[in-house]
Amino acid sequence: MPEFHPGNWVDSAVDWLQKHLGWLFDFINSVLTGLYDAINGVLGGAEPLLLAGIFAVLAFWLRGLVAAVVTFAGFALIDSFELWTEAMQTLSLVLAAAVITIVIAVPLGIWAARSKSFSTFMRPVLDVMQTMPAFVYLIPGVMFFSVGTTPGLLATIVFSMPPGVRMTELGIRQVDGELVEAAEAFGTSPKHTLTRVQFPLALPTIMAGINQVIMLALSMVVIAGMAGAPGLGERVYAAVTQVQVGLGVESGIGVVILAMYLDRMTGALNARVSPLGRRAAAKATAALGRMKFVRYKPGTAVAMVGVVVLALIAGGMNFAGGDDDKATASTNVGKGEKVNMGYIPWDEGIATSYLWKEMLEQRGYKPNLKQLDAGPLYSGIAQGDVDFQTDAWLPTTHQQYWDKYHSKLEKLGDWYGPTSLELSVPSYVKGVKSLEDLKGQGKKFKGKIIGIESSAGEMKILKDKVLKDYGLEGEYKVVSSSTSSMLAELKRSIQKKEPVVVTLWSPHWAYNAYDLTKLDDPKGSFGKGEKLYNVANKDFSKKNPTVANWLKNFHLTEKQLTSLENEIQKAGQGKEQDAVRTWLKDHPGFVDKYAPVPGGDKKDGKDAGKAVKMGYFPWDEAIATTYLWQNILEDRGYKPTTKQLDPGPLYTSLAQGQMDFQTDAWLPTTHEQYWKKYKSRLTDVGAWYGPTSLELSTPKYVKGIDSMEDLKGKGDKFDHKITGIESSAGEMKILKSVLKEYGLDKEYKVVSSSTSSMLAEVDKSVKQKKPVLATTWSPHWVYSKYPMKKIKDPKGAWGKGDEIRITAKKDFKKDFPELYGWLKNFKMSEKDLGSLEAEIQKGGKGNEKESVRTWMDSRPGLVDKLAPVK
Repeated sequence: MPEFHPGNWVDSAVDWLQKHLGWLFDFINSVLTGLYDAINGVLGGAEPLLLAGIFAVLAFWLRGLVAAVVTFAGFALIDSFELWTEAMQTLSLVLAAAVITIVIAVPLGIWAARSKSFSTFMRPVLDVMQTMPAFVYLIPGVMFFSVGTTPGLLATIVFSMPPGVRMTELGIRQVDGELVEAAEAFGTSPKHTLTRVQFPLALPTIMAGINQVIMLALSMVVIAGMAGAPGLGERVYAAVTQVQVGLGVESGIGVVILAMYLDRMTGALNARVSPLGRRAAAKATAALGRMKFVRYKPGTAVAMVGVVVLALIAGGMNFAGGDDDKATASTNVGKGEKVNMGYIPWDEGIATSYLWKEMLEQRGYKPNLKQLDAGPLYSGIAQGDVDFQTDAWLPTTHQQYWDKYHSKLEKLGDWYGPTSLELSVPSYVKGVKSLEDLKGQGKKFKGKIIGIESSAGEMKILKDKVLKDYGLEGEYKVVSSSTSSMLAELKRSIQKKEPVVVTLWSPHWAYNAYDLTKLDDPKGSFGKGEKLYNVANKDFSKKNPTVANWLKNFHLTEKQLTSLENEIQKAGQGKEQDAVRTWLKDHPGFVDKYAPVPGGDKKDGKDAGKAVKMGYFPWDEAIATTYLWQNILEDRGYKPTTKQLDPGPLYTSLAQGQMDFQTDAWLPTTHEQYWKKYKSRLTDVGAWYGPTSLELSTPKYVKGIDSMEDLKGKGDKFDHKITGIESSAGEMKILKSVLKEYGLDKEYKVVSSSTSSMLAEVDKSVKQKKPVLATTWSPHWVYSKYPMKKIKDPKGAWGKGDEIRITAKKDFKKDFPELYGWLKNFKMSEKDLGSLEAEIQKGGKGNEKESVRTWMDSRPGLVDKLAPVK
C-alpha cells in the first residue's frame, strides 16, 4: 500500500487559514475572551463568602434549605483551600462555554427534529465530535488562537455540544404526535406549534441535555488548563506534571464541589421553568402533608431580593477594599501593567519564573504566570500571548522550537551556562560509569530509561541519537513522563535500592539530594553544554524596554540557582513564591541589582552645581552622546549646557577654554587637521568607540557596484554625482584623494551639503529605486534603515579606521576631576549606540534630550555605571 498521510493536508490547511483568515480568528478570539472576561469579572470581583451566600440563596430557591446549607459549606471549603479565584475562573469558563454551546445546540436540535435529512447528516458529525480525543482539538486551537482561554473554550464547546443537540432533537420527537396534529388541525402555525406545544413538552428532556452540556464542559477543565486556560484545570495539570498530591486532591475536591452544585441546580431548574416539572414538584410537596415545610422554597421575588442585597454588599466591599500593591510610590515602575509569563515545570524554570514574578510585583507590575508544555509555550510567545519565559535551553534542547519560531522570538540574554545533559544512575549500581556500560544490562534496569516530558529536546536527542550511537535501541525503552514523575521514580528506586536509569541535567538539585553517578558520554552524543536564555516575543523589547533590559542583565551563579531551588523544595507544594521571598531576604540587594528603578540612581556628584559647557557638531553619534552626558550630568547635580558648532569653531572654542569638552573627535584621520593645530591647548580624555570606517555606499539594488574600482566608467548611472556631507568634514577632504587614487576625480563631482541633506537624498533615491552614491561612515543607523551596501576599498585609500575620542580644554582634568574620571572610563558598544541614535530619530528634531531620557529609562542603573558616586 502507498503511504497516505492526511495529517499533511491538515497542516497545509492550517497554514493557509492562518495566512488568509487571521481576521476571523481575531474576531472569534475577541468574542470568546470578552464573554469569559465579563463573567469572570462578575464572579471574581465579589467577596468569596458573600458570593457563596448568593449561591446558597439560589440553592434555597431551587432545592430548599438543606441544599442551601450544603452549598455554602462547599464553597466555604473551596475558599479555605485558597482556591477561590481558580474556582471562579473555572466556573466562568464553564458558563461561557455552556452559553455558547446552548445557543448553537438547541437550534441545531430543533432543525434535526424537523428535518430527517439534516438529522442524518448531523449524526456522524456529532459522533466524531464526541468520540475524537479532546486533546486533538487543542492542536488547531493553539495554532489559531495561541495559548490561553480561547483554545480551552473551543475544545469544551465542541466536546460538550453533541448531548445538547441530541437531547433537544429527542425531546421534540418524543412529543405525542396526536397533540401536534391537534394543534395543526386548529390552524396553529408551524412556528407556534413549536413554541407553544412541542418546546414546552420537550423542555424536561432539553433541560437534561443542558445539564449534560454543563457536566461535559466541567469535565474539560483539565484539558483547558493544558492549553493555558486559567482555573482549577491549570492547578490540576500542575499537580499532575509535578506530582503534587496535596494540590491535586484539593483542586480535585474543588472541581467535584462545582460539579455537584451545577448538576443539582440545573436539574432543579427544570422544576421551575417546565410546566411538567412544576406540576410534579407540587404533587411531591402535597404528598408530604404536614411535613411539607421540609421542602419549603422561597418565592422567586424573595430569592431575588436576597441575591440583590448580597450582590450590592459584595460589590461595595470590593470597591472599598482597593488593590493590595506591593510597590511603593518610588518603586512603582510598572504602574499596574500586565506581563504574561510562561514556564515549563522544570526546577530552574519554576525557580526563575517565580523569582521574576516576585521581582515584577515589587516593581509595580501585574505578572500572570502560566505553566505550559514546551510546544504551547513557544507557540504562545511567538503569537504574543505570552511575553517571555526564562528557561530556553539552546542551542540543543529547544532547538526544534527555536528553528520553527525564531523569526517571531527574541533572545534577551543568557543567564546561566554551560549546562550538560546526561543519563544518571544511583551510585550503588556498580559497573555502570559510562553510556557504553549500559549495553547488555537492559534486564538490570527492566529495559527502561525513565524520561521527562516527551516534548523536551533532551528526549528527542536521547531517542534519535544517543541510543543509536551506543547500540541501545531495542534493549531499552524510553518512558516519557514528566520531570516530577522521573524524580519520584528515582526517589522510590533509591529507597528500595533498585537499579534505575533516569534522564537528568546539570545543574540540578537531585545531585545534592541523592548520591548519583553521571554516565560519561565518550562519543559526545548529547552534544556540548548549553546556555539558559530568557526568550521573549519579538515585540516585547519595544513594548516594555525596562523589563527587557532587566532580563538582558540578569545572571545567576550555580550556587544561587541551587540554593533557590532548594528553598522552593523545602517550602513544599504551592509555596513557590513564599520560598522566593525567603530567599530574597537572604540575598539583600538582589532585586535592586537586577531590577533597578529608572531614575533611582540620581545622586549628586562631588562637583554638583558646577556649570559644564558641552559642544557638538551635528553628526548622529555626537548628538547622541552629547545629550546622553547632559542627562547624566543633570542627574549628578551638574549644570550642563550644550551648543552646536561646526568642527573648526568647536576645536577653536575648546582651545580657548570657552567650551569644556566634546565627545566626537575622530582621530587620527578625520579631525587630524584640527588636532595638529590645537593639540598643545587640548586634553585627550580617551577613546569611547572604535575603530570606525569611512566609505562610499550605494543601495543594494544597484548591481555590479561592489568596489571603488567598479565605479570607473559608471558615472552616467549616478549622474556623475557623489552626495557628500559638510564641506568642513575631514572625510570630504580625504574623499578627494580617494577619487584620485581610483581615477574617478574627473568622472564624478562631489556635492557638498550636510549630513541631513545626504540622508534625505538617500531616502528619496531608495523610495524611487534610483542609483545614488553617498558618503557614509560606520557606525551609522543608515545601514539599518535602508538597504545600503558599503563599497569596498581594496587599495586602502580611505586609510585605517579612526577612534572616536573625547577631547577637552587644557585644564579640564584640574577643573572637573570627577567628570574627567567618568569620561575616561566611558565606552559604548555599536549596538547601544545604534539603539540610542534610533531612539533620537524616532523622537524627532527638537526632542533629542527627551528621547535620550526615554532610552536611559529603559536601562536602569546606567547612570550609576557611567558616573558612579561613592
